[in-house]
Amino acid sequence: MSGWVIIAGLGPGAEDLVTPEVSDALAEATDIVGYIPYVARVPERPGLTKHASDNRVELDRAAHALAMAAEGRRVVVVSSGDPGVFAMASAVFEAVEAGAPEWRDLDIRVLPGITAMLAAAARAGAPLGHDFCAINLSDNLKPWQVIEKRLRLAAEADFAMAFYNPRSKSRPEGFERTLQVLNEACGDARPVIFARAVSTPDESIRVVPLPDCTADMADMRTVVLVGSSRTRIIRRAGAPIIYTPRSAL
Repeated sequence: MSGWVIIAGLGPGAEDLVTPEVSDALAEATDIVGYIPYVARVPERPGLTKHASDNRVELDRAAHALAMAAEGRRVVVVSSGDPGVFAMASAVFEAVEAGAPEWRDLDIRVLPGITAMLAAAARAGAPLGHDFCAINLSDNLKPWQVIEKRLRLAAEADFAMAFYNPRSKSRPEGFERTLQVLNEACGDARPVIFARAVSTPDESIRVVPLPDCTADMADMRTVVLVGSSRTRIIRRAGAPIIYTPRSAL
């Protein structure tokens, strides 16, 4: 087959954080597929068709991309951040497994991107410098009981944590419950970093002790990083440096 599918990460927002490999793929594409705001980040040009869709049709979007590639088109499926982190790479492979047999023979590649989690950590210092985990707080695809279990186990294991999709208008109570679980499980004043719209003109970084955190400090453009019990704060003029030592307990 002459067509291909590339699943690409556009990074956290700034054009400088899009990798050259992804930029080359976008320049070769005949079609761009993805969630509406991510597709909008790709400039228009002659010969390029953009297929934007809502955020809750990931498998339909993936199947559309694969079908176009099977017809010989060069398709880039875009995600923000990295496509393998709570994004479209998994959806495309799920569609491949369940779809037409010929889709398995397509040229399918995943191009990494800089995640919001890592961009936020870099702004703050190195809060993810030792063992950490990432948890998607959206309960669209898994029940709250699973989220709460993972939160408690992560706190018990003393991981630093990164939270994606902490709070939306449709489920404002989810992050409030998350904070309740963390305060019960951690029982200390470890730093929590609210990193909103990192690398864009709307960027803001806020560091708050866990007991002082409130749900309204986060929205869907915010990545929340929670330190472990060993995460340190270096006070200085201006923003502090937050880091988690690499040395063992």
